[in-house]
Amino acid sequence: MARQHERRTIHVDGEWREAVSGTTRDIIDPADARPFAVVAEGDEKDTDLAVEAARRAFDEGDWPRTPVAERAALLRRVADLLVRDREELGLLESRDAGKTVEEGRVDIDCVADAFRYFADLVAAEAPGRVVDAGSPDIHSVVVHEPVGVCALITPWNYPLLQASWKIAPALAAGNTFVVKPSEITPLTTVALLDLLTEAGLPSGVANIVTGPGHTVGARLAEHPDVDLVSFTGGLVSGVKVAQAAAVSVKKVALELGGKNPNVVFADACATDEGFDTAVDQALNAAFIHSGQVCSAGSRLIVEESVRERFVAELARRAARIRLGRGTDDGVECGPLVSEQQRAKVESYVASALAEGAALRTGGKRPEHLAEGYFYEPTVLDHCHREMKVVREEVFGPVLTVETFRTEDEAVALANDTEYGLAGAVWTADAGRARRVAGRLRHGTVWINDFHPYLPQAEWGGFGKSGVGRELGPAGLAEYRESKHVYQNLAPKPVRWFAG
Repeated sequence: MARQHERRTIHVDGEWREAVSGTTRDIIDPADARPFAVVAEGDEKDTDLAVEAARRAFDEGDWPRTPVAERAALLRRVADLLVRDREELGLLESRDAGKTVEEGRVDIDCVADAFRYFADLVAAEAPGRVVDAGSPDIHSVVVHEPVGVCALITPWNYPLLQASWKIAPALAAGNTFVVKPSEITPLTTVALLDLLTEAGLPSGVANIVTGPGHTVGARLAEHPDVDLVSFTGGLVSGVKVAQAAAVSVKKVALELGGKNPNVVFADACATDEGFDTAVDQALNAAFIHSGQVCSAGSRLIVEESVRERFVAELARRAARIRLGRGTDDGVECGPLVSEQQRAKVESYVASALAEGAALRTGGKRPEHLAEGYFYEPTVLDHCHREMKVVREEVFGPVLTVETFRTEDEAVALANDTEYGLAGAVWTADAGRARRVAGRLRHGTVWINDFHPYLPQAEWGGFGKSGVGRELGPAGLAEYRESKHVYQNLAPKPVRWFAG
């Protein structure tokens, strides 16, 4: 596997280096709250150097003009290297982010899939779209060109996966980039830069600056030599990125938060098998990666007639989820990523209880895991829309329960959010499933399932969940500019002006 560069985790113009200031940051293992790696803590000076290298590589280098087939071949080589290093990268992702090692392995598989998908997509495209100008003397075509220097700012919960959703299409389109991983979980993105070099990517095309958002991220968003900024993270930070980018009128793509409804109709639970599946999937929706998922099904909206049975069984199973270090055998759920994140979750649970929610299970730190940032899977019953925990993104293992009686009420509750990233509907009625899915104002809607995504299908949200899309053809289009080339094959005077 690509080696880790302790203290030299800033990659600019093909070289690993320390921060200009010499500052470093400890990377903390969330399972025991102890440091296990050291990285460079970059700032605006490091960011400017990285952007300068990316700018030079785009304006003077070969990558933007490299034939599409060669770019696609490089992406496929990267995918092969990811498969080669799957075990080590999955373990590193587990330790860095706190998730189980099996989740880490699955993440690496998905990263490889993203690189292969964008390689295949760009390789299969026509060179341009011919436009009928109504005359045989006119050749008119719309072509797609790389947007330029891309600033890619990624979150801490799925470090390498979210980076791949940006890096793979950016490279496929012929761009250069500077990536800023989360300062909390940067290690697998650092490793990916080594794999890109091993695959043959020219110097200066891919650059990374490890450091905090208020320096590195803010400078990338405002930098006049950056042509596009793609940000995945929280709403407050996303607004700041958009405001900073607006000054230079650069392209912006934002994948922000979600407050995602999981709507369960009674007919989905009419059989023992249906009931078991719906409960099992509600657990997966809420508690995978300790709920630190932008698309987590943190709002259970269940039909009133089955609420008590459903919630009782859900709480019973949630209480049995095995917590621990993600690399240990039998562990099903790891810690939260930081003490700050756990404190945030605790404050949301406290406010919910103060506002009248009923605690069915969880709501505290596990006594047997004194070290690390663990928090028990929590189910809050009798919740309503006015509660802070229902309105705002918690990003932790907390599930709220609301009830409905009619289909219209279920849809109204599901859409009653300022976000619109994802949602699900569970029903045995095919007609109802299509109706409800059609009415939900969310970028992804699952029917009788929760969480799967496809690299071929666009990902993104409505409302305050962001602007733009990742994955799919639209995910590639984010990293391109369209150019209309109009050629007159038989030019002659227009004679508009008599003289």
